[in-house]
Amino acid sequence: MNESALKKLKTLAESAKYDVSCASSGTTRNNKNKTLGSAAGWGICHSFTEDGRCVSLFKIMLTNNCMYDCAYCVNRRSNDIPRATFEAEELVSLTIEFYRRNYIEGLFLSSGVIKNPDYTMERMLAVVKSLRTEHRFNGYIHMKSIPGASRELVRQAGLYADRLSVNIEIPSEQNLKLIAPEKDYQSVYKPMSYIHQGLLENQEERQKFRHAPRFVPAGQSTQMIIGATPETDRQILGLSSLLYRQPSMKRVYYSGYVPVNKSDSRLPILEIPPLVRENRLYQADWLMRFYHFKANEITDEKFPNLDLSVDPKLGWALRHPEYFPVDINKADYEMILRVPGIGVKSAQMIIASRRYSKLGHWELKKIGVVMKRAQYFITCNELTHYTIQEARPEYVRKMLTDKSKKNQKDPNQLLLNFSE
Repeated sequence: MNESALKKLKTLAESAKYDVSCASSGTTRNNKNKTLGSAAGWGICHSFTEDGRCVSLFKIMLTNNCMYDCAYCVNRRSNDIPRATFEAEELVSLTIEFYRRNYIEGLFLSSGVIKNPDYTMERMLAVVKSLRTEHRFNGYIHMKSIPGASRELVRQAGLYADRLSVNIEIPSEQNLKLIAPEKDYQSVYKPMSYIHQGLLENQEERQKFRHAPRFVPAGQSTQMIIGATPETDRQILGLSSLLYRQPSMKRVYYSGYVPVNKSDSRLPILEIPPLVRENRLYQADWLMRFYHFKANEITDEKFPNLDLSVDPKLGWALRHPEYFPVDINKADYEMILRVPGIGVKSAQMIIASRRYSKLGHWELKKIGVVMKRAQYFITCNELTHYTIQEARPEYVRKMLTDKSKKNQKDPNQLLLNFSE
């Protein structure tokens, strides 16, 4: 690698680290004769930074030059930072060489916006097209679709990339215009709709023509910055819920606001990113995607923000003791899923196992149920413990959040105190 390419690599990898829309590939590309590489369905390689963020091993920007002046972005045009731009051939060569050395399993490509969205998309498209057609690269590619890009360019990108993503950035258009006045929701939602329409058209085409090329087989994703503007968790999860109604939307990512531009008065003063809130939003997102929760159940008018001291599932259970205890040997699958300490696989195994015999404490433990949590919310064969109805939510909350277990009082005394 020559010195010029190395300098660009350092600059643009640093500029790309704040974009968290990068995780498992969600698609499988098998190695074929005369092709290079493959993509496994379980994902591309990851690296974890010291602040807990999950970063792909080769996440890079085409350029960090940008025509926009978004208040929250380190690459805004008014920032005095080192700038660099890769030529398409340079980035293709780096990707291939890193792959051959087993450093990476795929490419995550984003970019600042130079000149206009279409010009930027054309240069990014040149990279992925060269990898696929000239170098026969068959690994995973996640590419950013630039807001405002034309339908034709989005369609072409979808034929070469495994996943496309368009970042919403800010959860409300009003606040987006406040801190990124050159952007609007229309420019974001149009490429999203192009991707969705392209997927539907591709499904019809593949029904008619077996060997028709696949269009973004891993779907699309988006990202929201959390904490830069005053939206509640209810607003954020409500928007996510609407996005998930499109089958093409596979992931919504939540990025805790990193104060990179502390002198801008439009932004809040934060010492550290709101990583706990970010984590709770991911947990709530998981509940919507896999546990049959609705956004208005996780947060509501009375509780518009998530309780940061407990996970959202436990928080919901503590607010709704009327649904508990759940009889593990009789309840339906959806209700068992709502018990804290029981995951999707455990719930499925409970449904399957109870057809042969009644389940007790040890059977549930073997299945994988976290009994330290679940015991307060269930009844089953041989299980004798205070349930949330007898112990009250306050006691259960204290038992599950108290870190100093050595100083715990007698449960009967705690029950007496809470009842006074």
